[in-house]
Amino acid sequence: MDLHSPLKKFFGFNKFKGLQEQVIKSIVDKKNTFVIMPTGGGKSLCYQLPALMQEGTAIVVSPLIALMKNQVDAIRGISEHNGVAHVLNSSLNKTEIAQVKEDIASGITKLLYVAPESLIKEEYVTFLRTQKISFVAIDEAHCISEWGHDFRPEYRNLKHIIKAIDDVPVICLTATATEKVQEDILKTLGITDANRFKASFNRANLFYEVRPKTKEVEKDIIRFVKQRVGKSGIIYCLSRKKVEEVAQILQVNGLNAVPYHAGLDAKTRVRHQDMFLMEDCDIVVATIAFGMGIDKPDVRFVIHHDIPKSLESYYQETGRAGRDDGEGYCLAFYAYKDIEKLEKFMASKPVAEQEIGHALLQEVVGYAETSMNRRKYLLHYFGEDFDEVNGDGANMDDNSRNPKKKHEAKENVAKLLSVVKQTLQKYKSKEVVNTMVGKENALLTSHRTHLQPFFGIGKDRTAAYWMALIRQVLVVHFIKKEIEQYGVIKLTAGGAAYIQNPTSFMMTEDHSYSAENDIAIITSAKSSGAVLDTNLVKLLKDLRKKVALKQGVPPFAVFQDPSLDDMALKYPINLEELSTVHGVGEGKARKFGKDFIGLINAYVDENEVLRPDDLIVKSTGTNSGLKLYIIQNTDRKLSLEDISKSKGLEIKDLIKEMEAIIFSGTKLDINYALDDVLDEEQQEEIHEYFMEAETDKIQDALDEFEGDYDEDELRLMRIKFINEVGN
Repeated sequence: MDLHSPLKKFFGFNKFKGLQEQVIKSIVDKKNTFVIMPTGGGKSLCYQLPALMQEGTAIVVSPLIALMKNQVDAIRGISEHNGVAHVLNSSLNKTEIAQVKEDIASGITKLLYVAPESLIKEEYVTFLRTQKISFVAIDEAHCISEWGHDFRPEYRNLKHIIKAIDDVPVICLTATATEKVQEDILKTLGITDANRFKASFNRANLFYEVRPKTKEVEKDIIRFVKQRVGKSGIIYCLSRKKVEEVAQILQVNGLNAVPYHAGLDAKTRVRHQDMFLMEDCDIVVATIAFGMGIDKPDVRFVIHHDIPKSLESYYQETGRAGRDDGEGYCLAFYAYKDIEKLEKFMASKPVAEQEIGHALLQEVVGYAETSMNRRKYLLHYFGEDFDEVNGDGANMDDNSRNPKKKHEAKENVAKLLSVVKQTLQKYKSKEVVNTMVGKENALLTSHRTHLQPFFGIGKDRTAAYWMALIRQVLVVHFIKKEIEQYGVIKLTAGGAAYIQNPTSFMMTEDHSYSAENDIAIITSAKSSGAVLDTNLVKLLKDLRKKVALKQGVPPFAVFQDPSLDDMALKYPINLEELSTVHGVGEGKARKFGKDFIGLINAYVDENEVLRPDDLIVKSTGTNSGLKLYIIQNTDRKLSLEDISKSKGLEIKDLIKEMEAIIFSGTKLDINYALDDVLDEEQQEEIHEYFMEAETDKIQDALDEFEGDYDEDELRLMRIKFINEVGN
């Protein structure tokens, strides 16, 4: 049977990709079919083409509404009839459901996309039973297996539902599945006779890198992304909160990013997804809810801010890069702390589930800490061999390009394992390490471990060294973590044998990433450890006086002292850099900045100052959301009591937040609130005081007015004053 003419007719392609043709032939021949094809391999065409060619409607079971919407739009785009593809899910109303049924009954609909939850509904099953069904396709089939990285219980029941509708062929498709997951899927669906097709998992155009995750991870991400301005990328985080934080810090630093997670309402999610697809934004910061079935060919990088729970997840998420066979950079940040956090989350789950979870996590640790070719490690996990010398993509990972140093650790491994044995295998990693370095604590003392001859046997090395060695010994299965007693370390048979007969063990040292062209995330002048240029501070203060005189305002209304100090640390020479200075902001920079950057420019040239060429990353501060709330609600003239109550703040704390807004140059109109507290004459009196004052210190004002006004009134008046004369 010639499949090329329908391929040309419906999709405009001249040839099939990889295994597509064989898969389609199997489906057209009405055989159960199982397809493992990496992301970007053209999985969806495998069921779309036979559905369009055959009589009747193909049912496509898919876990994500976003995925269905995408694919339905694509199929409608190649047909003159809108009803050629439909979605049947909880988002439809009665009229829309009736239309879907009518199109299926009249033979127009070739592809019906359903969520497994919808397929369970009796009314749909009853209706579909009376229709001509060509076959059932189950996309993202790894959701069927509890060994899969995205197990969904409602998928387990599909076998019975399909049988209830009609005895039609079933085609399962997944982008990742280890041997164990494959068997589980076939058994659960009762299609162990299926024709199996497995494409290579090697995506030769992807470059894999794992970096140590430090406190400065956001800085590292911004540096990475700024070198790729205008390119599309996805940044994955494990929690919704982290997604919001990272998206915000990217936005503040001038990068075009949007957040995406299940906590956003459906409209926002769809809008953000469309912005990404239509190139109205460059970067999506997302939880794993994003990306399944997002068919964007030119994603140039995928960053993991947090390491995922399994190598399948990691493989599938990185697989969203470079689908057009162009550049695809996969960067993961890894800290063992994150693994421990994931282990803690698992502690409440049933033991069987915990065992699976721990086994999957162990593989992730192995991958992150390995010194071997990362592509080889990944492909081995999926049951595929790779030649790291001549294979396609052989030099495309950090370990191959920049091999980690190793040193012989045979004696230390033997010491470590014998301490695990001699402490009767009852300690977690932390206590084993404390025993090695001789650090007493209550637990060790209660077991009298501190009195043993081996206590402190490894004090010539740091605790971090022993912790790293424990992890590397875990990866080669000399020890294992006990599930029942969360995290307690036990010797394996291999470990016991090693104590008897130690052999060479090359311990990998971490890459050390130099802090070249470092970035400073600046939150305040005080936090910077650099040395203040006192000569420049003096010049800046003189200039401030001049500008204040010319503008007819007091010097503090131009820039406050901490801002001048910060300028003398960072030497900003354009308005953009000036707006990153503590307490300045864009408004202030525009209003007063020109003379100041002129002075700093001349000073830098004249004194041949080596400016910190570090990229300055603006911090959003933890409370940027609060600031926005205050600005919006003072605009709406909401009473200050109501604003503070709704945010659980004392009035004095609210005033403090308002001062931070005002001092960075943003306008804030609180006249309505002051009019309730002070009459016109009182306001004028305080305004005049600030106009003449040497400083804006509140204590000086309190002394001056000798108790006529309280602190809150004076601070509110200072806000009004700066708003009018300084911003």
